[in-house]
Amino acid sequence: MIYPLLRQMLFKLSPEKAHHVSMSMLHTACSIGPVRSAMRQMLTVTDKRLEKEVFGLRFRNPVGLGAGFDKNASYLKELETLGFGFVEIGTITPKAQPGNEQPRLFRLPADKALINRMGFNNDGVEAIAQKLEKRLSSKAGSSSMIIGGNIGKNKVTANEEAWRDYEICFRRLFDVVDYFVVNVSSPNTPGLRELQEKEALRKILSQLQEINQGKNNPKPLLLKIAPDLTEGQLADIASLATEIPLSGLVATNTTISREGLTAPSQQKSAAAGAGGLSGKPLTARATEIVSYLHRSIGSNIPIIASGGIFTGNDAKEKLDAGAELVQVWTGFIYEGPFITSNICKHLLHNNVK
Repeated sequence: MIYPLLRQMLFKLSPEKAHHVSMSMLHTACSIGPVRSAMRQMLTVTDKRLEKEVFGLRFRNPVGLGAGFDKNASYLKELETLGFGFVEIGTITPKAQPGNEQPRLFRLPADKALINRMGFNNDGVEAIAQKLEKRLSSKAGSSSMIIGGNIGKNKVTANEEAWRDYEICFRRLFDVVDYFVVNVSSPNTPGLRELQEKEALRKILSQLQEINQGKNNPKPLLLKIAPDLTEGQLADIASLATEIPLSGLVATNTTISREGLTAPSQQKSAAAGAGGLSGKPLTARATEIVSYLHRSIGSNIPIIASGGIFTGNDAKEKLDAGAELVQVWTGFIYEGPFITSNICKHLLHNNVK
């Protein structure tokens, strides 16, 4: 009952302002020991039946927070308090960049959706790596929450040189994250989605995997894909994922499609302009892609499902379609801090593994 009132207040602010205000409030609350303990007890569902081992990592539960929310690894302690089993930071680029001009994040409340064209705004790989190193050397370093590093290229880097940006991020973050996600599917960096073509992808992924396999303990390497790919492109990715081989896939990123929006959202979307659409309108398409990939590659290459997950039933649909883990983002904005516990309780009630 509390969050709908808080959301009503936050939605009076611009989306980016609301994000900073809400996370500052959460940070303040978590800095008070007894308050943080009470929040953890209220929001974290601990049950052995929720634990999953995927690509060699032990997840305390299958519900994660997708990349783009905590771009600079600034709120890991706070997000762990909310019960997430894993958090994907980034997208991280070699050099810091401010992203696209504001406004660049828009709400479509009639459809429980968002449009964003953030443009990989982040502090750069060096600053983020140092922050993670500090975390690992502190008490937080004993945390059981899995951290994924979502990596991309700088806007000014030509596609022909993109592999260098991914390599820089991979090498610098290797010792401070648990797994990697290669992001070539955001619609908000010019030309980035061209890197989803098979040969461009092969160059980036092969290079990273060569470095990875030269390490004593290689890290899981995943690819995040767009929901706007054709069946032929999906088949290419399934083939490449087996060839490289990849540890997993994240399906999906935001969509450039505006199909299925209600009239109020269509008007808001037209006013907002370009950007990736996320939330409820993406639910069905994301599930279709998870199902297609699972049929194509089986369980040898695990899938993290992302796209339109708000409820326990949404998560169950993705898991039933073949996903091993799920990520929320837009659902977190609309449903609030109980989203992880609600999903976990639903999965336990329905004996979902």
